Amino acid sequence: MNQFAPQVIATLNQRDRAGIAAVKTFAVQSIAEIWPIIASNYGDQPAMHDPHGTPSITLTYRQLVEQIQQFAIGLQSLGIPARCHVALFADNSPRWFVADQGIMTAGGVNAVRSAQAETEELCYIAEHSDSTVLVVQDLKLWQRLRDRLQPLGLRAVILLSDEAVPSDSPVKMLNFSQLLDLGKSGTLAPVSVKSSDLATLIYTSGTTGKPKGVMITHANLLHQINTLGAVVQPQPGDRVLGLLPTWHTFGRTAEYFLYSQGCTQTYTSIRHIKADFRTVKPHYMVGVPRLWESIYEGVQKNFREQPASKQRLIAVLMWFSKKFVQNQRTAQALSLDHPDAIALRRLGSWLLSWGFWPGHALAEALVYKKVREATGGHVKQLISGGGSLARHIDLFFEMVKVPVLVGYGLTETSPVLSARRYWRNLRGASGQPIPGTEFKIVELETGRPLPQGKKGLVLARGPQVMQGYYKNPEATQKVIDPEGWFDTGDLGWLTRDANIVLTGRAKDTIVLTNGENIEPQPIEDACVRSPYIDQIMLVGQDQRSLGALIVPNLDALSLWAANQNYALHVPNQEPETTASGQPITLEDEVIQKLYRQELNTQVKDRPGYRPDDRIGPFQLILEPFSIENGMMTQTLKIRRPVVYERYRDMIDGMFA
Repeated sequence: MNQFAPQVIATLNQRDRAGIAAVKTFAVQSIAEIWPIIASNYGDQPAMHDPHGTPSITLTYRQLVEQIQQFAIGLQSLGIPARCHVALFADNSPRWFVADQGIMTAGGVNAVRSAQAETEELCYIAEHSDSTVLVVQDLKLWQRLRDRLQPLGLRAVILLSDEAVPSDSPVKMLNFSQLLDLGKSGTLAPVSVKSSDLATLIYTSGTTGKPKGVMITHANLLHQINTLGAVVQPQPGDRVLGLLPTWHTFGRTAEYFLYSQGCTQTYTSIRHIKADFRTVKPHYMVGVPRLWESIYEGVQKNFREQPASKQRLIAVLMWFSKKFVQNQRTAQALSLDHPDAIALRRLGSWLLSWGFWPGHALAEALVYKKVREATGGHVKQLISGGGSLARHIDLFFEMVKVPVLVGYGLTETSPVLSARRYWRNLRGASGQPIPGTEFKIVELETGRPLPQGKKGLVLARGPQVMQGYYKNPEATQKVIDPEGWFDTGDLGWLTRDANIVLTGRAKDTIVLTNGENIEPQPIEDACVRSPYIDQIMLVGQDQRSLGALIVPNLDALSLWAANQNYALHVPNQEPETTASGQPITLEDEVIQKLYRQELNTQVKDRPGYRPDDRIGPFQLILEPFSIENGMMTQTLKIRRPVVYERYRDMIDGMFA
C-alpha cells in the first residue's frame, strides 16, 4: 500500500467491523450450507417473487431450501457424482437460483452463461468446462444446442421449464418439475466440500477473443458474503429489486449476500422496472451504471417536456443544488477536486454552501421529492458496479438524496475489491478496499510501486481473488504474480484515506501522434452529460486528435429541432406527425454545429481538462451499441474492438 495506508486501514477496519457485526456471517465451508441456516431463521418469510414469470412465482425461505434440496437429490438420483461439472445456461428467475444452489448442494461445479448468448459461445463453454450435465432455460435453447453438444456424451439434460420432454431425446432429459418430483422421493447424500474447492466457472464475456473460465472457489464467495456487511447492512425483510444477470459474478454475489441476510427480492426487467419501483418500493437495488443513466435520462426527459418557464425554474434550482452539494463536499473533505483543502478553505465552503441552501431546499420541495417517489421513496442505498459511474450521474443522485454506493471489482475477484461506505461516500471514487483486501499502484511499464496520489496500474490482493483460469495456466500467470498480486488491467490512484480512484483501462488508452496518452472513459462520461448524446465512443489511436462515434438522443434532438422551427427527419423512421418547420437531417450544418458546441462545452467543463482532450472529427450513427448487436458486453460495457471493426471505414474517413 502507500505510506498512509497502515493508519487509514486500521481506522477503516474499526468502522468495517461495526458494519459486519450488524449483519449475519457464516462459519461454513460452502455456499450451500448457508441456506438451511437461513431457512431455520426466516422460514415463512418471502425470499423471492417473480411477478412477471409464467406463472408468477413466490417462494418463502423454507420453500426455496426445499426446492434446492429436491433439485440436488434429483441430480444424485440420476447418478450425477460429486465434483461433476454442470453447464447452466439460463437467465434470471427463481429457478435459476434453485438450479445453481441445487448443483452446489449435490457437490457439483457449474459453468454459467446467459441463455441469450450466441450458440457458438455456449457450445464452447459446455465443451471447455468439461460439463457432462446440461441445465438449460427451455426446450427452445436445447434444440439450438442439441446437435452441437451430442458429441460431448452428456449424462443428462434438465429443462428449467415445465415443457414436455421430447420422446426422441438422445439423452436422459427431465423438466424442472420432474426433477423435483424425483428429489422428493429420495434422501440427500452428504457431500464433503472444502472452502478451497471449486464452486463455479464464470466465463468472462470480455471484449476480445474467446471467453476464459474464471475459477471461483467457495472461499472466494464466502469472503464476499462475510465482509460486504462493511458496506451495507440490510435487515431481514428489506425489499430488493433484482435486475442484474444472476449468472454474472456481480449480480450473483449480490443475490447470495442479500438472501443470506433474509431480504425479499422481486425480479424485474427493463420493461417493468419503472412500475416495479413504484409497487415494490425497494430498499436496495444493485445495478450497472447504464441503469442509473437511464433513470437520470428519464428524469431529464420529463424536465424537457415541461413548459419553457418551468424548465428555466428547474434549471436554476438545480444550479443552486449543484453549488450547495459541491461546497458541502469540500467542507466535509469529500471532494476529489479539492482533496487537500485546508481548514480555512473548508470553512469557507461550508459558509458558501448555506448561501445556496435556500435554492436547494426549494428544489427539494418542488422537484426532488417527486423524483424519489419514482424510485418508490424507500431506497436506503443503490449499489453501482460493473463499470465507471459518470460524475454528473453521481452528482444528480446526491442532489436528489438517493444514496448511491459505488463498488469496484472484476469477475476474477468474485467480484468486489472496494466499495464506498455510506459514512465515507467520496463521489467520483470507487471506495476503500473491503476487509482483507489490498491495493498497490505500480508503473505500467516497469511494475515499480508508486506513492500515494500517483496514477498507475492497479494491482489487488485478497481472499476473493480467483484460483485461476480453467485449463489456462499461461493466462493465469500473466495476471497473478507469485506474491498473489492480481493485475486488474485498470489505471488509477489512491487517495490519502485509501479510496481507489479509477481513470480508465490500460488497454483502452488512446495514444496520439504527439505521444499524449488519453484515457477515453472520463471524457466519454463528460460528453454523455449532454442531453443530445445517448452513447459515445472515442477513437483516434495514432492520429493527431481524438475523434468520436456518437449515438444521438433522438427524442431530445427532435424536441430541440422543433423549438428551433425545424422538422428532424431520420432515415428509416417515421417523421413526427406533429413536426413542422424546415426539414433537416443529421447531416445538416445546424445539427453538426449543435454537436460541435456540445462536445466542446462538455469536454472543457470536466476537471483536469487538457487541450489534447478536445474531440476533433465526429460521426453520428443511428444504431445504438447493444448486447443484441454484439457491440456491448452483457454488463453493458462497449466492446471497443468490435465497434471499431464495424465502423473501420467510417473512422478512417473521419481522419482522412
